[in-house]
Amino acid sequence: MIAQSFDLTDKEFKLFQELIYRETGINMSDKKKKLVVARLSKRLRALDLVNFTQYYEYLNDSENSDKEIVNLINRVTTNKTNFFREKHHFDFLSKELLPRLIIQGETSGARRLRIWSAGCSSGEEPYTLAMVVNEAFKAHRGWDIKILATDLDTEILQSAIHGVYQTQLVSPIPKEYLIRYFSRDTQGYKVNQNLRSMIAFRKLNLMNPTFPMKQPFDIIFCRNVIIYFDAPTKEGLLDKFHYHLKTGGHIFIGHSESLMHMKTKFKYLKHTIYQKV
Repeated sequence: MIAQSFDLTDKEFKLFQELIYRETGINMSDKKKKLVVARLSKRLRALDLVNFTQYYEYLNDSENSDKEIVNLINRVTTNKTNFFREKHHFDFLSKELLPRLIIQGETSGARRLRIWSAGCSSGEEPYTLAMVVNEAFKAHRGWDIKILATDLDTEILQSAIHGVYQTQLVSPIPKEYLIRYFSRDTQGYKVNQNLRSMIAFRKLNLMNPTFPMKQPFDIIFCRNVIIYFDAPTKEGLLDKFHYHLKTGGHIFIGHSESLMHMKTKFKYLKHTIYQKV
């Protein structure tokens, strides 16, 4: 049976561009029109709607609109990630930043570390962070260490919480880490409880005017997220990150992103690594 296809007029696409931007901050360029059709057509079929105008009205006027907005967000957001992606970030953590933070904490007695993975997708990034941190701190007891992992996509968050990855997806993980932090599962490999206990997964929309976290972070990872935003949205988000970082804290962004030519309060350290001063 051939699935029903739907046309999206330019007028309809404009409405969805505005709606997606309002809800997620993502700028859907005109080149993304086919992507929007492909990803949202399933929702029209599921709701037994005949065109995108009906779907737009459903999103705005139905008693289930709040729930359906979540479905829309889950369809249009991109969730590409892998373990130890952009390895130079984790090399910097393990060889430079974490040893320095350990010395500072042991000296001051403030043995506390907070890391935020913003846009954590299916969990590979926060689990990689947990492995790197666990290795760095295994000889140092008495530390209070927590990693916050947030995403807007509720379906991908559930996948991250489940913590099971097919064999091909764990190939970037060093063999000794795979043995230490994972167990075999019928679907591949499952993250062990020790690693999972370090991470709190939460839904969070980065477009919210304020964030609920009350304590500052030492490190924020927000990689390959701001690339989808326009300049004012990027600057607003970076201001919020700056507010939630400790003085001297570090922020890591994606390899194709840069804060050059932007009004930010961060100091450039090295490629895609910045510091709050």
